[in-house]
Amino acid sequence: MAGPRVIHTAQALVDVVVEVPGLPRRGGNVMATSSRRYAGGAVTILLAAARSGAEAVHAGAIGTGPNGDLVRAALAVDGVAVSAPAVADLDTGICVVLVEPTAERTFVTTQGAEREISVASLDASEPVAGDFVCVSGYSLVGRTRDPLLEWLGGLPPGVHVVLDPGATFAELAPRVRDAVLARTGVWTGNAEESEHLAGVRGMAESAEVVAGLLPGGAVVVVRDGPRGCLVREDGATVVLPGHPQRPVDTNGAGDTHTGVLLAGRAAGLTWADAAARANAAGALKVTRRGPDTAPTAAEIDAFLAR
Repeated sequence: MAGPRVIHTAQALVDVVVEVPGLPRRGGNVMATSSRRYAGGAVTILLAAARSGAEAVHAGAIGTGPNGDLVRAALAVDGVAVSAPAVADLDTGICVVLVEPTAERTFVTTQGAEREISVASLDASEPVAGDFVCVSGYSLVGRTRDPLLEWLGGLPPGVHVVLDPGATFAELAPRVRDAVLARTGVWTGNAEESEHLAGVRGMAESAEVVAGLLPGGAVVVVRDGPRGCLVREDGATVVLPGHPQRPVDTNGAGDTHTGVLLAGRAAGLTWADAAARANAAGALKVTRRGPDTAPTAAEIDAFLAR
């Protein structure tokens, strides 16, 4: 019998990654050192999960056109299924990612076919008890918000909703935040996002506050880059150390962490053991350029063995 699936509902975009020596002043210009197009957004989590052995499904919308074709091709290489029908006569949007020599990133995002979801299109993923359904805070604004909220409210019992809050979640209307938190079984956010919602500083302190906002039995994971991550489960907290690296591109590191975390859990690992593998995956990711460069399970094994 197949194990739990990792299903992502969020936006699959094309990342136009441009490396620059620095950001230009307003109205100014800067000469880029490189430019490349990648499938990004929700794709990063799904590829990371698939490369760690999980069955992965993209439930969001993909357009028709060169951007949509790039997204579908990237998912197909790693066997990630696409459950929703293609959006006719509209292409997928892009995210322009400006990467500085420090690996800091600045984003400009357009909106296209990836925002054209419905309850019916999400239903095509057919989630069942045990599956992990990923939700991004960025899906809770704009046209995707209302169909996603309606769909989440009708999920079968036993489906694990995994919330990656993003920078926007804490600023959402209280009714939207509360509705999503009430259905969330797994919180996986970075330290800044977690502290912003909690209103307190510190990984342990913010995790405790966030846990109090979630249903009983929910798991809280707080990431902090090279410092590692914290897992809070059943009132107990464990900190898993990170693996500091010299980064070349941090774009997709958090999503890689989430994908590997969920793949490990789907394979039967404890949350702590899955998080340890996710920390290693994130460390490998920042040494590689592009959001689609999540490591394989074998690469994670080799890294941890060293």
